Amino acid sequence: MKYVMLDNVNQGERLGETIYTSDGRVLLEEGIVLTIGLISRLRQMGVNAIFLKDDRLEDVEVEEVVTEATRRETIQMFAESAQYIQNGKKDLNMKEISKSVEKIIEEILLNQNILISLTDIRTNDDALFAHSTNVCVMSVLIGIKLGLSKSEIKDLAIGALFHDIGKIVDPSKLDRGTMNDAGETSDHTWVGFNFLRKKHEISTVAAHVALGHHEHFDGSGYPRKISGDQIPLFAKIVAVANSYDNLVSPLEGEPLHPHEACERILALTNVYFDHQVVWEFLRSVAFYPTGRQVKLTTGETGFIVGQNHGLPQRPIVRVFDVNKRSKFDDYLVKEINLGKETTIFITKVL
Repeated sequence: MKYVMLDNVNQGERLGETIYTSDGRVLLEEGIVLTIGLISRLRQMGVNAIFLKDDRLEDVEVEEVVTEATRRETIQMFAESAQYIQNGKKDLNMKEISKSVEKIIEEILLNQNILISLTDIRTNDDALFAHSTNVCVMSVLIGIKLGLSKSEIKDLAIGALFHDIGKIVDPSKLDRGTMNDAGETSDHTWVGFNFLRKKHEISTVAAHVALGHHEHFDGSGYPRKISGDQIPLFAKIVAVANSYDNLVSPLEGEPLHPHEACERILALTNVYFDHQVVWEFLRSVAFYPTGRQVKLTTGETGFIVGQNHGLPQRPIVRVFDVNKRSKFDDYLVKEINLGKETTIFITKVL
């Protein structure tokens, strides 16, 4: 499969991965031939990019730290909980939530050496739930890398999953921002914290994630403008995961490529973010996720087909020679392992 921005998708291409609604219904099935009408419909639904079938890459698997099935189950569970809250019942099905969180943790513990890609396909109706699930996944992996205990990781996971619960309890607090806090109300942090701390099944440290995930290391964040070690560790972790996901999948505006988002976060180390948390995050995320098309300093273009787990910014690229295209397929030139070919660099994501 290849991962392509929707603006670059042509009619007649085949969808590489099934797209779902937030309640788990199939929106478009894998393999369907895309028409102008379907592409337009996806655009109207807020989809920015999709996976497409590509015979040249049919042997390429996109590795993830959690399965797509588990991610979809969590999104669906969260969407149902949100509906329950917005219907005025203001409660959570903690039994199901706990099951989902434990499943995420177990899968990540088994797959913790796989780099995070999370190149999910979002629609407007599941954006908040997909965001919260991804933040949970990233936060758990960072927590594992930092050596947290299993009980601490579960508290972190619950806090991360519900970091934006204030926007569900009071939808008027739903903002459309990315990482820029200018003009953004801090109310949703207090709303979320006050909601969670009343739930006896949720620990105080988990509730404090909702309150503190917009605090900055230098004290310029909100709502309490605390700094450094005054910020709880779980909130520091979720701050990085939340910002990264907002940068690569913003509700509005152009998304950054993963390597650009990583550079932005690195530049804000010890300003917005704790350096130790950033270090573990950058060791865990794929700068160039599998399936993306890139251009190299050699002038060649190719697709990311694998990752070097110790070198997340140096993936494996499969290069084709478009000038030697045969009737049936592009001619495979070579695979370049950038972890070994140290004089070749990626210049652009296409």
